[in-house]
Amino acid sequence: MPRLVVISNRVAVPKARGVAGAQGGLAGALNSALKANGGIWFGWSGQETDKFTGSVNYVRSAEGVTTATIDLEKQDIEEYYNGYANSTLWPLFHYRIDLARYEREFAKGYERVNERIAESVLPLIEPDDQVWVHDYHMLPLAERLRSMGTENRIGFFLHTPWPPTNLFVSLPYHERLVRAMLHYDLLGFQNDTWLESFLHYCGKELGAEVHHETGAITFEGRTTYARAYPIGIDFDFFASKGETEDAAKAEKRLITSTRNRTAMIGVDRLDYSKGLPERLDGISRFFDRYPERVRDLVFIQIAPPSREDIGSYQDIRATLEQKAGQINGARSEVDLVPVRYVNRGYSQEELFGFYRASKIGLVTPLRDGMNLVAKEYIAAQDPADPGVLILSRFAGAAQQLDCDGEGALLINPHSSDDLAHNIAKALDMPLEERRMRHQNQLKSVREENIQRWTDNFVSDLASLAS
Repeated sequence: MPRLVVISNRVAVPKARGVAGAQGGLAGALNSALKANGGIWFGWSGQETDKFTGSVNYVRSAEGVTTATIDLEKQDIEEYYNGYANSTLWPLFHYRIDLARYEREFAKGYERVNERIAESVLPLIEPDDQVWVHDYHMLPLAERLRSMGTENRIGFFLHTPWPPTNLFVSLPYHERLVRAMLHYDLLGFQNDTWLESFLHYCGKELGAEVHHETGAITFEGRTTYARAYPIGIDFDFFASKGETEDAAKAEKRLITSTRNRTAMIGVDRLDYSKGLPERLDGISRFFDRYPERVRDLVFIQIAPPSREDIGSYQDIRATLEQKAGQINGARSEVDLVPVRYVNRGYSQEELFGFYRASKIGLVTPLRDGMNLVAKEYIAAQDPADPGVLILSRFAGAAQQLDCDGEGALLINPHSSDDLAHNIAKALDMPLEERRMRHQNQLKSVREENIQRWTDNFVSDLASLAS
């Protein structure tokens, strides 16, 4: 079996005593794949250096997984990471061209860092290795590696959406970026919507020969395959969190503090793509329409901060604090607050407990590649008395969790009225219907797990490239 080389912006560095395998989610799945195949996980260390040297820092776990990282200069971080990746590509890929910054220096920094990553990882790649690159930070990496003589099978997976052609063409030098992507052997997308957007661009803008059934894209004498690989959670790993004392304490803590009110929860990284201001507007509309139900429902929004050096993220935090304050100011009593806004993160054990104690899960991004919080919420529910998932139809997870109309309640996150209506529907949903919907979603979450995602991609990379 060929060795696997995983390349991503950041790396899950093994901890002392080799407990890398104790991780769940993407880190756990990739570590498992690396452990099974042997190999290296390469990326940026997250650290800053005065002068880039390309020297590689190695850490080897007791389970045989090696991580290799490089440090970047301050200018690299500003232009590649804060700049082009997170101020240009991230908003564009989430349909927010109004927030995207198109600056020449950002693009130069992005290309420079991809060149540096290619130069640094090249000596680590052996002739029979399979290379798997992750996410929008490294779209052109295969082209750089090919130009340096790499002939290995190279795959790429995009964890974000891919925007429609009429939005993507707003990016300067968009053709150059996609041409570079076609040096991968296999391109993976979260669902059919993002895949079809990419295939449409290749046919319309590049004039490539596109075979929609197989995902084959033939351009300038080279064929690349593009397919959908919906990512899942590590179901068994996450379910095991529910058996811990921390999870039990968290569940009891939330139930006790709500004092017979129904808990509704949202857990999102603080990001404008998550639809958090629109979510609070919908909750405000619900309380306006059903003022008597302010004693029936308490909403808990957990929103850990992210990318705090970027202005648009500072703005979203201020907006949320204002909107939460307005709802509480209008609806609170001396013994009651309808919205709890928490600007910090929690462990997986605690989140499991919070999910289980909440009878409504609110996952309403304006646009999301997949959204694994939705799947974690389903996995954490008590099958005998499960909660209801309210899910944005613009999240990648909606394709799997709609379950032909008998799963999650799908909403338009831009519509306060739609959200308010479905909150009321969830509150009043009979137990039998809740059980039926949960059972349908649970089957998908359990079967379409992250291990299957990893196996499908790696095996396709081997077979298609050969």
